[in-house]
Amino acid sequence: MRTLARSFALVALSAMPAAAEPASKNLLEPNYGLMVWTLVIFVVLAFILARFAFGPITKAVEAREKALEDAINAAQRDREEAARILAEHRAALDASRGEAQKLIAEARVAAERVRAELIEQARAEQAAMIARARQEIEGEKTNAIAQLRREAVDLAIAGASKVVERNLDQTANRQLVESFLAGLTSDSVAASR
Repeated sequence: MRTLARSFALVALSAMPAAAEPASKNLLEPNYGLMVWTLVIFVVLAFILARFAFGPITKAVEAREKALEDAINAAQRDREEAARILAEHRAALDASRGEAQKLIAEARVAAERVRAELIEQARAEQAAMIARARQEIEGEKTNAIAQLRREAVDLAIAGASKVVERNLDQTANRQLVESFLAGLTSDSVAASR
């Protein structure tokens, strides 16, 4: 930078003698002294610029071009990597969706199987409860009939004892009435009504 400033100062100093000359000269006439100094200053300035300025400027431009090219290449690589990762994530997402659908289908099948098993179990328990209830009803019915017979026998004996007034003993009366009632069927009782 200092070299560039010196070069401009040198050019300015060399141009001053030309400005100090009288204005009466024709501007179209060549001034060989001014031309030599202008040529010398140009050559010196070109040498200084080539030696100290053009090299660093060229290197800076080349470095900038290389940095831009590297940035473009890095961006391209990043874009390709991002596209690859995106494709992987989409594939993983599709696989996850497929797996989720499979799990949902399996869960539905399992739920349907459990539902069918529970319905079958409930039906079996219902049938068992009905069978037990029928057995209990039959047992109660048998007990009620036996109880009714005993009470009927007791009433019949009590009534017969009033009629017979002790001509037979209690045990014989009971056997006689029980054998009579045992000979009766539910059809004959229903027919007598």
